[in-house]
Amino acid sequence: MSMDFAPVIDAVKSTRPIIFDKALASSVKMKGEADFVTEVDLRISEHLKRQLGALHPEIGFMSEEEEPGELARRRWILDPIDGTTNLVFGYNMSSVSLALVEDERPVFGVVYNPFADEVYCAEAGRGATLNGAPIAVVDRPVDGCLIEFGAGSTRKHEADEAFDVAKNVFKHCLDLRRICSSALAICFVACGRINGYFEKRLKPWDYAAACLILAEAGGQSSNWDGAPMQYAAPQSIVCGSPKAYAFLREAVAAK
Repeated sequence: MSMDFAPVIDAVKSTRPIIFDKALASSVKMKGEADFVTEVDLRISEHLKRQLGALHPEIGFMSEEEEPGELARRRWILDPIDGTTNLVFGYNMSSVSLALVEDERPVFGVVYNPFADEVYCAEAGRGATLNGAPIAVVDRPVDGCLIEFGAGSTRKHEADEAFDVAKNVFKHCLDLRRICSSALAICFVACGRINGYFEKRLKPWDYAAACLILAEAGGQSSNWDGAPMQYAAPQSIVCGSPKAYAFLREAVAAK
């Protein structure tokens, strides 16, 4: 069924005043070790649940800030703020990430960076865009690649493994980066700002929209074992332009 996603994109962009509300951003709670939630996260989740429910009441809803329930065959997957720690610290590298998944396959994704006013978007089979202009990965040789990696601030017990892989990757690529917003990192791969990304454990709302955007931009993604990404439970991720993806798959497979 064809859908007009323009109102959905508008709904995502309408979160900007919430994100820039300093009082809401300073209302912080701890969900766990190094795991923040702000009033911004909660307000955006509530706001978009209402907006999307009004637009498409027949579609289910899955959000980082909602208690998990039975997963609908067609569901929105929302990360109201990907990069909450960045938001708390005023680092200005956070995003709103929204995907539509049908039968465990993403068919639409939008990632919004309000600080740069950038909207990354893709619809399955129709290419990827940044603020309406087509984007594509840049397939550099590995020694010319910038690679993003996630170490997981809430999983410091896995730090040795994460940094061992990063050290090996660093020896072969141009340089490493730590954006600390998974959705933005994957979108940066999609538009050629960086070339690859890996992390041992992410949740579906971290990557659902961005992985579709990356695929539509000519990139590849899988878990560390090479299996396709799935959208119901946490897993590992490795992704990139073709050369970077192949290199990173070997790098993570060695662990």
